[in-house]
Amino acid sequence: MKSEFEIAFNEIAELRSLPREVVMEALQNALVSAYRKDVGASAAQRVEVNIDPNTGRARIFVEKEVVDSVLDNHTEVTLEKARYYEPEANYGDTVMVQLEGTTKKFGRIAAQTAKQVILQKIREAERNSLYEEYIDREGDLVTGTVQSVNANLITLSLGRAEAILPRNQQIPGERYKPHDKVRAFLMEVKKTNRGPQIVVSRSHRNMLRRLLEYEVPEIYNGQVEIKNIAREAGYRSKVAVGALQEGIDPVGACVGMRGIRIQNIVKELHDEKIDVIEWNSNQEQFIAKALSPSRVTGVYLEDDPDTGRTAVVIVPDDQLSLAIGREGQNARLAAKLTGWRIDIKSVTEAVQDALANLSRPALADLSSQTALLEEMQRILEKKAAAKTVQPEEYSAMARFADMVERRMLAERQVTRQARLAEINAVKSTLPAQAFKTPINALDLPDEVMEALQPLENVGEIMWRFLIDEDRLRQMLKDLPDDSLALVQSALDRVVIPESDVVAAEPTEAQVEPVAEAVAPLVEAEEGEVVGAFGDEGLAVEAPAPAKPQPARRTFEPEKAAASDEDEEEGDEDAFLGGQPGAKKDKEKKKKGNKERQQRRQLIFDEEIGQVIARRRRKGGRVGEWDDEE
Repeated sequence: MKSEFEIAFNEIAELRSLPREVVMEALQNALVSAYRKDVGASAAQRVEVNIDPNTGRARIFVEKEVVDSVLDNHTEVTLEKARYYEPEANYGDTVMVQLEGTTKKFGRIAAQTAKQVILQKIREAERNSLYEEYIDREGDLVTGTVQSVNANLITLSLGRAEAILPRNQQIPGERYKPHDKVRAFLMEVKKTNRGPQIVVSRSHRNMLRRLLEYEVPEIYNGQVEIKNIAREAGYRSKVAVGALQEGIDPVGACVGMRGIRIQNIVKELHDEKIDVIEWNSNQEQFIAKALSPSRVTGVYLEDDPDTGRTAVVIVPDDQLSLAIGREGQNARLAAKLTGWRIDIKSVTEAVQDALANLSRPALADLSSQTALLEEMQRILEKKAAAKTVQPEEYSAMARFADMVERRMLAERQVTRQARLAEINAVKSTLPAQAFKTPINALDLPDEVMEALQPLENVGEIMWRFLIDEDRLRQMLKDLPDDSLALVQSALDRVVIPESDVVAAEPTEAQVEPVAEAVAPLVEAEEGEVVGAFGDEGLAVEAPAPAKPQPARRTFEPEKAAASDEDEEEGDEDAFLGGQPGAKKDKEKKKKGNKERQQRRQLIFDEEIGQVIARRRRKGGRVGEWDDEE
């Protein structure tokens, strides 16, 4: 027959969903605290408790000193009794001696202390258990019941835990009532003093990704891959999918028989329209499909290092409004999906622009083709007079617009060569590994990652910080003001191997343009240091090192970011019971990282056109540096 202790012990473990070892440890800590409270024992005195899990009998062992004559029974023990527990004990030694009597002799205050310790330890263990459970489910879908609704957020019950659905993460137009079942995307789990704070979302684009994985077996099994998602929650979404196995139609697999699969997702997302598009490695065809349901006449790509990637799209006149969409929604989603800025023109607009730019060198020879120009002018006048334009005439205008756009594109490509030579010279001084590192390796918010998506890798961001920061500001103009600082902090946490700092020896012709471009950026006061990349292999480290004062253009974290991490470390120490040495160790480690950063500096040398490393002399004055080999 089970004892009362075993029954109560098992009940607590099952009710709280905790391992037996955790509950046993809480009981042991409670008895230790009760003993110290009862006899007033010092914190330096070692006390241990052993509990029989079957009978519940507790044995308390206390550290005592072996003496000839006992004056204090709580701290001293005779040699004879000490050798019963430690046969080789001698005078002056300290041994663990079992406490005589039982825990029933503890006073009321000691018993109350034991009760409080047990409850506290069990609550802490329960919080840790919940955090470990839901941190593993981060990025997955959860189903909860609406508990309360207010203007700012909705509280959902997930069973043992609660989650919040902020207003900005709700689908516009949805209304929630208590006891409604809600399916949401588990976006973030934070550890707090009151347990894990779980934040869920219904407007996040990854919710659509998870719904597709659940509804489409081909995606879950890896036969079809989701390349990208552009979503405006509650209104419209575009999904680019590609087949990883030959013979599978990716769009048909996502839509399902008679559209049953995609309709289930549409109902879950409050009748949100979803366009499924087949991904294509040919960017021109991919952009044309991304603008569906409109038809496209021509796509002309221009990858300019300063203005970014721009796609000029020409559509028939009757498809212009459809391509742009209501309030520009269709073109905006297509731009997010493809990563290209899309400029949409009708055929008529393209022809009018071409006739207005005949003086440009690329179109100079068209002036001799009088018949062709008169034909285009006649069709435009006919259209302006609201007369019927034949399909053949539209086709002729489309061919003329295509010829003009390609000539203009070739002309701009020629003028861009000098700028590309300058950029390549800067790229050659950066680590080669940086251009192989994707942007998602940076610790950045989703909206910043989406804005920087056209740059594709970390190296592209680095060289723009050196000579083209305006381009980054332009890409982040619609985001909060501190977005550029967040990118700088993320880049500074990327550690580049020292051996890869110089990827290639630039030629003398490359050195001059890059020196002229970088020279205004590298002027700095004497004594300032840089925390650029670090000493180890390529990796993302956290927390970020403290911000040093920059001597040249670098990628350093902001002071505000460092203060936020300090607050998080303080919360973590408090959650762990205020362990006295934890925060000091972190501060010591952080200080060491800062000193290491300040002793080493990466700069661009104008004379040789390379990034070189310099190390501060030990014990030297500010501004004294030695070049490294």
